[in-house]
Amino acid sequence: MNHYLAIDLGAESGRGILGTLSGNRLSLEEIHRFLNEPVRLPTGLYWDSFRLFYNVCESLRVAGRERKIALSGIGVDTWGVDFGILGADGALTDNPRCYRDPRTEGMFDKLFAVVPRARVFAETGLQFMELNSLYQLYAMKLSGSPGLGIASKLLFMPDLLAYWLTGVMKNELTIASTSQFYNPAQKRWSWELFDALGLPRHILCDIVPPGTLLGPLLPHLAETAALGDVPVFASAGHDTAAAVAAVPAKGDGWCYISSGTWSLMGVELDEAVINDDVLRANFTNEIGVDGKVRFLKNIAGLWLLQECRRAWALDGTEYNYAQLAEMADAARPFVAIVPPDKFIQPGKMPQRIAAYCKESGQAVPATAAEMARAILEGLALRYREVLEILEALTGRTLDTVHIVGGGSRNKVLNQFVADATRRRVVAGPTEATAAGNILVQAIGNGQLKNLAEARTVIEASFPVETYEPVNSAPWEAAYAKFKALTA
Repeated sequence: MNHYLAIDLGAESGRGILGTLSGNRLSLEEIHRFLNEPVRLPTGLYWDSFRLFYNVCESLRVAGRERKIALSGIGVDTWGVDFGILGADGALTDNPRCYRDPRTEGMFDKLFAVVPRARVFAETGLQFMELNSLYQLYAMKLSGSPGLGIASKLLFMPDLLAYWLTGVMKNELTIASTSQFYNPAQKRWSWELFDALGLPRHILCDIVPPGTLLGPLLPHLAETAALGDVPVFASAGHDTAAAVAAVPAKGDGWCYISSGTWSLMGVELDEAVINDDVLRANFTNEIGVDGKVRFLKNIAGLWLLQECRRAWALDGTEYNYAQLAEMADAARPFVAIVPPDKFIQPGKMPQRIAAYCKESGQAVPATAAEMARAILEGLALRYREVLEILEALTGRTLDTVHIVGGGSRNKVLNQFVADATRRRVVAGPTEATAAGNILVQAIGNGQLKNLAEARTVIEASFPVETYEPVNSAPWEAAYAKFKALTA
């Protein structure tokens, strides 16, 4: 029996998850939970990185001092693209920005004037989103950022937290592949792209694969938490890579949706697919566990519902997610079609959705229930569209949709997906990211051999729910309308 600690940081909250692996069974226990909200300052939108690290250390303290557990490993996973810049002394020269910070607005035009869009894609195989690390870094260069001017190293968020745990600076592969300056075909940094943009090569660290042992916990942290020389692993640093590692699937007739603030929908391949069709479809090639390629599309997931919930709370009405799902289930269907990817930016989400409905000649959802249903229906329709593109780009027939992560708890959305796509939906595990993080640590520790063995543990350890299409006919007209609105 081995105990591992997963530090799992999402865009809304973070958790310390204790994983106990005994034979082919994994059990999970949340031992510490904390909020993670960006902080808006006059200079931009930032992550409260020191508070995050405080809570990482609090997770260690609970495991060691309160629970007196001997850990076999610690690993960190976070959302993608964001990073910290460190000076020669190892201190931050600028606090990490949130990917929703407006500094990247208009950066496509500025960057593509130097390096054409097609060349960027040929070098990186990544979909174009202005929040990608490449555009954040180029925005720093164009603004004459003092932090970049004295930069020594760049560490993505899980790398930064692992550095503060160990004193070791490395860039873990899965998180590096979200940057849009990693070359997945040649399996290295895209030095040519960095050079063409005048970005400093020396800030990039050596890339290490998921499961790499970084080193022991720093002595002062080990003493404070009463944990000893616990090994810290570069787990699957990107939360989606960790979640996909925990998809209980075999063969190639399936796709996945890692469902949370974002929905990451794709398939698992052996090699990157970089061609004109993929460029036109704006799909991405990110790296997963065991060298697999996560060929996927980013979709603005449950973010819309989260933002509506936040707005309604400010207006004095609190809903939890279970209530919103029940309300949506009982509401009128297809009042309006809401394409999720039109609503990436934060703020005034209900008003912005209402304005979009008016501008597009649709009825405006009249209640919170109708708004919630329109959001969930829009997600299901977008999933159908992406599934069809996945089949066309890969030549695969995808008969099963695996939904993992916190969003897989939403039974209403799961059934909508089955009906909209006319596919079987398998929901679970809900804690896929933490489970994947822990199993990658176990691979690094030698307790498991590889990804295939890790997935047998997932199958043996976590129940799933299956949803079959039961009412697909009404979705056909809705999908035609969705396609017309997004053409």
